[in-house]
Amino acid sequence: MSIWKKIADLENKNEAGVLCTIIHSQGSTPRHAGSKMLVFADGSISGSVGGGELEARTIKAALESIQDGRSRRLEYNMVDPVKGDPGVCGGTMEVYVEPIIPKPTLIVVGAGHVGREVAHLANKLDFRVVVSDDREEFCDPETIPEAEEFFPVPFEKLTEQIDITPWTYLVLTTRSVDVDVPGLPMVLESPAAYIGVIGSRRRWETTRTKLEDLGIAAEKIDRVQSPMGIEIHAETPEEIAVSIMAEIIRVRRGKDN
Repeated sequence: MSIWKKIADLENKNEAGVLCTIIHSQGSTPRHAGSKMLVFADGSISGSVGGGELEARTIKAALESIQDGRSRRLEYNMVDPVKGDPGVCGGTMEVYVEPIIPKPTLIVVGAGHVGREVAHLANKLDFRVVVSDDREEFCDPETIPEAEEFFPVPFEKLTEQIDITPWTYLVLTTRSVDVDVPGLPMVLESPAAYIGVIGSRRRWETTRTKLEDLGIAAEKIDRVQSPMGIEIHAETPEEIAVSIMAEIIRVRRGKDN
């Protein structure tokens, strides 16, 4: 399979990767301008930009670019390893590192009035929308046509059904603390970009106490945003969805406060 087809496959699966391309080479170098290497999220590769220490450094930089979503231009001298050069060929190279970032996924847990409006707005904002609710009649394409996947399972079973990645945003618009507490320990172990829980401060304090009683560490519980959403004095489900998605956009764009 060509490297371009592998990139297309990544995009079709909504997975991350990094395309590394030699954009300039001069003198004696192991590979030349135009050579490409695709780095997958697990560090495996397809193609090559030269092997050895140079390639190891490029893979490291590629994995860092997945984390921060930023491209990089790497410059290598291939002259003197004593001075930190990755080779002794004698030439110079530049490698452009370009991350392939998945489309963000928003998982709505609890498909009541607010959950449906969050799913609708998230779809408009170009998120991949997934819905989960233990009530099957709330969790289907007729109820929420904007969603791509549906998981009519108890919240505590959700992580068995779907991978939660650094590009996943979890919105808990659930009906009660009794739904939240069994499922939160699993998602708190995930690399999710955002975990928000609907409800009043009193509801969240009750949930927090129950999580602490289960032995969940405070630093993990602190990952949860609750009450979630930017304060705009929202009242209707539509207005609440706007406040929630505004907060998620702020987190996504790197503005946490």
